[in-house]
Amino acid sequence: MKYLLRSKSAMTGLILIGILILVAIFADVLSPHDPYEMDIWNSYRAPEGIGGTYILGTDDMGRDVLSRILVGSRVSLLIAVTATGVSLLFGVILGAIAGYVGGIVDTVIMRVMDLILAFPSILLAIAIVATMGPGVINAMFAVAIVRIPAMTRVTRSMVLGLKEEEFVMAGIALGLTNRRILFRHILINSFAPILVVASLNMGTAITTEATLSFLGLGAQPPVISWGRMLALGREAIRTAPHLTLYPGLAIVFTVLGFNLLGDGLRDIGDPQLRGQK
Repeated sequence: MKYLLRSKSAMTGLILIGILILVAIFADVLSPHDPYEMDIWNSYRAPEGIGGTYILGTDDMGRDVLSRILVGSRVSLLIAVTATGVSLLFGVILGAIAGYVGGIVDTVIMRVMDLILAFPSILLAIAIVATMGPGVINAMFAVAIVRIPAMTRVTRSMVLGLKEEEFVMAGIALGLTNRRILFRHILINSFAPILVVASLNMGTAITTEATLSFLGLGAQPPVISWGRMLALGREAIRTAPHLTLYPGLAIVFTVLGFNLLGDGLRDIGDPQLRGQK
C-alpha cells in the first residue's frame, strides 16, 4: 500500500477512476437536467459555463450535453468492468492450463489465440457485433473476445516461468494436486502482472465500445453512450464543436485514468522501478 501511495501515476489514475465511479453512481443526482428531455427551441445552444442554464450546451434535440455525459459514464464503466472481467476469467484459465499442462493442449490453445490476434482487434469486434446485432450486451461480448488473447499470453508466460520454481517442486513432492498447485500457488504469484494487464484492458475496452457506438453498432437509443454522442455530433462539428469535444474529453480522461493506474501498478511490481520512486 505504501508503494501505491508513493506512485504519482497510480494515485492520479485512481483519482480519475474514482471520479468516474462516483459520477456513474450519482449521475441522476448530479445531472442538472433530464438527459432524455428534448427542447427543440433550445437546440445547439453553446456552452454557457458554470452558472448558466446549460453548462456544456445542448445537442440537436435540445438535450443537455452535461447531463448526457454524466449518464453515459455508466455504459462506459459497465462495459469496461464486465468485458475486462470476462476476458480476465477466460484468459487466466486458458493461459494457466496452456502454460502448466503444455504439449498438445498448449499448442491448440495458443494457436487459437494466434488466430484471434491475426485480426485487428477493432475489425474483429465490428465483425462480431455485425453478426450478432448491435447493442450493449453484444458490444461487451465482442470487446471481451478481442481482449482474451492478451490475457492468455500474459498468464501463460507467468505460469511457464513459475512452474519450474522450487516452491512448485516442493508442492509436487508433498503430493499436492496439480489443480491446487496451479490455482493456489502459481496464479497467486502471477497476480500483479495480470492485474496490470487487466487495468490497461479497461481503457482499451472503453475506446473499443466508443468506436462501436460511433459506428452505430454499440449502444442503441435511448441508451446514452459517449461514442453515440460523438456520432450524433459529427454532423455539426463545425457549427457546434462542443457536441464532440466534451464526450471526447470524457473518453480521453477515463482511458488516461486506467492507463496511469496500469503504469503505476507495473512500476510498483518491478523492484528496480519501485526503487527509483
